[in-house]
Amino acid sequence: MGKLKPFADKKAYEAVCGAFRQSGGGMTVADLAAKTALPLAVVKEAAPRAADEYNGSLSVTESGEILYAFPHGFKSRRRGVKVFLKKALSKTGKALLTFGKWAFKVWIMLMLIGYFALFMLLALAALLLSVAASSSNNSSSRRSSDGAVGLVGGLFNMIIRLWFYSELLNMDRNYAYGRRPVEKPRGRPLHKAIFSYVFGDGDPNATIEQRHKSAVIAFIQANKGVINLEEYIAITGKPPEDADRAITAFCAEFSGSPEATDDGTIVYRFDDLMLKTEGGAWSTTVPYKQLLRFSGNTRKMNTWFAVINTVNLAFGGYFLYHSLIPQTGPVTLFNYFYRVTGILLDVGASGAQTFLLPVLGVVPVVFSLLFWVIPIVRNVSLKKENERIKFENLRKIGVQHVYTAPLSVKPAEIKSSMTEASPENGPRAQDAIIKELSFFGSPDVTADENGELTYAFTAIKREKDATRAYRDSLDTGGASGLGKVVFTA
Repeated sequence: MGKLKPFADKKAYEAVCGAFRQSGGGMTVADLAAKTALPLAVVKEAAPRAADEYNGSLSVTESGEILYAFPHGFKSRRRGVKVFLKKALSKTGKALLTFGKWAFKVWIMLMLIGYFALFMLLALAALLLSVAASSSNNSSSRRSSDGAVGLVGGLFNMIIRLWFYSELLNMDRNYAYGRRPVEKPRGRPLHKAIFSYVFGDGDPNATIEQRHKSAVIAFIQANKGVINLEEYIAITGKPPEDADRAITAFCAEFSGSPEATDDGTIVYRFDDLMLKTEGGAWSTTVPYKQLLRFSGNTRKMNTWFAVINTVNLAFGGYFLYHSLIPQTGPVTLFNYFYRVTGILLDVGASGAQTFLLPVLGVVPVVFSLLFWVIPIVRNVSLKKENERIKFENLRKIGVQHVYTAPLSVKPAEIKSSMTEASPENGPRAQDAIIKELSFFGSPDVTADENGELTYAFTAIKREKDATRAYRDSLDTGGASGLGKVVFTA
């Protein structure tokens, strides 16, 4: 085998190599397409390159199809400084990307927890300073301000005492009954939990299109290389109009061709996908989309994040207000903390605008507002997207139901026990699915004595029967159509 240039589409090449690694035996191009959901043209170009790089063995079957195998293991035969540097740069790039994501999560955590800790420390320092000032100064001119200071200190002291007392009581209760304190199970890292609250945990349906393609290919391979539009919709959940365009693109990717049956029904035939090894068809299970979660955290944890952010917003707003509108009168309960903070940080009146305003005012306020707004907007969008997911999943179930018995369809029977396929307004979703299926021809409608409607989709019944007859007329040449291996290199 001559040396081939590296494959341009790195992700596609890695997917093909991954399929080869997982395979215990030989694979054809059809097997690779079913496993990776990559177009046949891409697989046909990537497979020889993988065989060249990883010292593969090529066999030719009686049908002329190439069978790829790696009897010596899946190890690259390419060596040298250039290859080493290329792999090192690739790994370094991935490491930097991973570090960047981690650093961003840590930054968010430091902003939330760091500002909360800073504000609490300033409050505690202000409390200690006020206690010292109150004990050392008994002049009558300071008694009113001391009262305000005492009130703040009393509240802060009460919170500390309550927290300490509750922890001590809990500890005493554990040991009183002869039990050791229960060690709480370790959860996810704090920076990941905070990031999850703000941005969520990613899209669980990111690979759904690939899974749809794999399921369609598996169905085709299990049904003599033939599929019709209704069956395609039942697997992918696309609306009929979109599915009609999508199956044309699918034909272009996997060397399919539309064929007309004797009565004019259009079916789609994929002979190349039938050139697979024994047992080469993967699961024909219909993939359903998962509902999007707001966060993978517990409700209690998210509540604590909201409380901490509220505290930061309150403190930031306080410093923002006093920095923009300085209080020049006597010390009061409202402006005491701001003035003491300036003393603690050694910031005079002239430094308030240059330090307290941006650092303790603007930055925490802007961050806290974003920390509120982003999750709220995301939650509203998430609810709408989940309704779309439920309807799309129900469409798959509805088409399967109609295709099974097209002459006696009752909308109320189009339902599912899955939460992922149960829209809030079930009757409206059921009627919408019935309306969409009119794409294949207007159904006959009858009503019983209770007014319940029954639909008869005669056009779908005709296409179903025509597709079955077309499949029965095909000779697929046995299980795979490959024949025996006649040559191995």
